[in-house]
Amino acid sequence: MVKVVLILLLTAASINQPPAGSSTSVPDTRIVELKKADLWSKRNGFDAEILTGNVTFFHEGAFMYCDSAYLFQKTNTFEAFSNVRMEQGDTIFVYGDYLHYNGNTRLARLRNNIRMEDRTTTLFTDSLDYDRMLNLGYYFEGGMLVDEENELTSFWGQYSPDTKQALFKDSVKLVNEDYIIYADTLKYNTESKIADILGPSRIVSDSGYVHTNRGWYNTVTEESQLLDRSEVFSNDGTKVLIGDTILYNRQTGEGEVFGNMFLEDKARKIILQGNYGFYNEKTEYGLATDSAFAIDYSQQESFYIHGDTLKLITDSVFRDIKAYYEVRFYRSDIQGICDSLHYVARDSMVYMMGDPVLWNENNQILGDQIHIFLNDSTIEKAIVKDYALAIQDRGKEKQYNQLSGRDMTAFFKGGELYHLLVEGNAESLYYLIEKDSTIIGLNKTESSYLSMDIEKNQIKRLKLWSSTNAVTTPLPQLKPEDSRLKGFVWLDYLRPYGPLDIFRSNKRNNSEAQEQRQRRFEREDITL
Repeated sequence: MVKVVLILLLTAASINQPPAGSSTSVPDTRIVELKKADLWSKRNGFDAEILTGNVTFFHEGAFMYCDSAYLFQKTNTFEAFSNVRMEQGDTIFVYGDYLHYNGNTRLARLRNNIRMEDRTTTLFTDSLDYDRMLNLGYYFEGGMLVDEENELTSFWGQYSPDTKQALFKDSVKLVNEDYIIYADTLKYNTESKIADILGPSRIVSDSGYVHTNRGWYNTVTEESQLLDRSEVFSNDGTKVLIGDTILYNRQTGEGEVFGNMFLEDKARKIILQGNYGFYNEKTEYGLATDSAFAIDYSQQESFYIHGDTLKLITDSVFRDIKAYYEVRFYRSDIQGICDSLHYVARDSMVYMMGDPVLWNENNQILGDQIHIFLNDSTIEKAIVKDYALAIQDRGKEKQYNQLSGRDMTAFFKGGELYHLLVEGNAESLYYLIEKDSTIIGLNKTESSYLSMDIEKNQIKRLKLWSSTNAVTTPLPQLKPEDSRLKGFVWLDYLRPYGPLDIFRSNKRNNSEAQEQRQRRFEREDITL
């Protein structure tokens, strides 16, 4: 043993001997130092020194241990075998079966059963290259990084103990007790626990799953920012939220969307879109603004609604839509505008408030409020509350049948208006027509109550009751002012003519807006 120790001392001295011509005041710290070995030997024709038993090396702040090693002094490298261990300060520990270390480049190549540890993180792999200059370890034949929160696996990966930043590529999988992230490329910070998504990825949990190509995910708080048209699905796939940018919290179920939001409930057959939106997957509450619109396709005819702000409110079975400001809607059998709207899916009801206007074929209905009853295929009934005015375009220039009163109920069959009932202060103007289509004149009636039957857009029967007053004026004697009821406005230029037409403005001409206000004041005086 004395001989072995003496040989080791002589070897260490020769290793640290400065080259000829160099200054002895500045030692070359790049030389690998052999600190200890139980047995040293040398074979003829073999460049390496053979070290066996409790071998210890030191190089620039790191100790390296093994059972046996080959030391190559000329190249300043060594190979270590069995029970390999590297210790860098009190922070980095690496274990494995084999190590090739280059003292010039400070590159350690470890193979088989490798475990790299810092204070909070452990990396497992069978092939690890550890660059001590950059303090960066990377593997390329599969590996796993584990911390107190997550377990990450991939085919290729690297880890920096200094920055706590890990990069994973190819078949990446992050496993948390509440969810799993599958990714193509992923960055992960073991200190902040934030995963940066850098390629096609899927986040799967009991509540649903997310498809995204770019963004970040906080694996502790489960907050995320998802970019590039990401998609959030419910676990049954019936609900989907899509947006250019989504701020999503899996714990609360809330998603805030910026840019081209698309929200669909396939079970209740409704779509909500807008340039900004919000959705809570737990309460199923949704909101959209900025070019917002909704499509209800639960019935035979799709119902398109636009407003400055749209809200979806859900119970266990049905959804309600609430629309505010500049509301416009289109369905093939009815179209309308108003200031606010409430669509109740449970009862197939549409409540229009704030200067509502409803169109059906060549009919226009106005009032203070309009309540619409729908069925699977078409409109059934419309109730007009206060200041009701119905106008029918006869298809001839400036000829309109008109009906007004306090309250009005319009009945429809097969999408066509077939009966009108007016209750309170009923007035009517309609053209009397012979069987050969000759116009006799314009008939004006006043009564407390009025009912009218319509067939193929022609008045077939008129009934007035309580006190009545009626007069017919022949066309040649008809003055222009006598052919209009108070408050008459024909707003066909505001009518939505298709699904894309719901985005136009509801702004009325000043004269027509003034006419409506004047009519309302007069009606209020009559009521008082």
